[in-house]
Amino acid sequence: MKRASFIGGALAAAGAVALPKRGAAEPLAERIRRIISSDPPGVFGVLARTMAPGPALYAINAYDEFPSASTIKVLVMTTAFYEEERKPGALAERITFDRNALICGSEYMQGVADGARLTVAELMAPMILVSDNTAANMLIEHFGVHRINAVGREAGMFDTHLDRPFVDCAVQVKRERNVTTPYDMANLLYQIESGAREGMATIVNPEHCRRMIALMLRQQDRDKIPAGLPVGVAVADKDGEVDGTRDDAAIVEPFGDSPFILSICTKGIDDYDTCLEVIRRIARATYESVAGSNL
Repeated sequence: MKRASFIGGALAAAGAVALPKRGAAEPLAERIRRIISSDPPGVFGVLARTMAPGPALYAINAYDEFPSASTIKVLVMTTAFYEEERKPGALAERITFDRNALICGSEYMQGVADGARLTVAELMAPMILVSDNTAANMLIEHFGVHRINAVGREAGMFDTHLDRPFVDCAVQVKRERNVTTPYDMANLLYQIESGAREGMATIVNPEHCRRMIALMLRQQDRDKIPAGLPVGVAVADKDGEVDGTRDDAAIVEPFGDSPFILSICTKGIDDYDTCLEVIRRIARATYESVAGSNL
């Protein structure tokens, strides 16, 4: 199946991340709203859905713009695989590391020798597994922001925008210019999970969808959505943090009987501990609902 047919058909119709009807009786949605409103540390945007056709389980501020933080690295990764399909060998292309470009949040690249030539595939691993910012910037500069945004549009991420590479902690930034929405992140993960699960081409082919899930399953920062789930539940996710923001986008149990997508974005956070607790409670409530229904 061609990408355009999938995106324009399955995603735009029954398979799309449809929002619940306004006023519809949704016990889980009401529970999530109570969790968020009980002690709000900022603004939350959330979208949860199973892989079954029909509306989302719940959606709150799903189309609102939020800082993407490092969750946008999933789109950078998707672009790498997209380019591999367009030009075989793209994952093996080498990029020269310049230590002068090293920024904070780059513990992995700090141990790499100046002038080392790393492949695109080699850089994707630290970008996803330990959220290395310098590795991400090397890939962003390699592909270009315009190309990455174009792949985002191909995936239906019309409100997601990568404006620039990640900046150093010492740089004062008044407004985060890399943005996304809960809907867009859920939409991308839905395509990745659909491709892997159904064995059909979505934004990339099934093999590459499975490789992306395999990387996200090994992501090391597990203090948000994964921390709210029972021990042993598999979570393929990518989280992100900038000042005032704690985000996470996840495929929960991607190879299980009841997988679901959960995308949480925040902004204006003034209490990070409370924010993390709210994210975990949202994840647990959603898991209990989905696991109980065996969708």
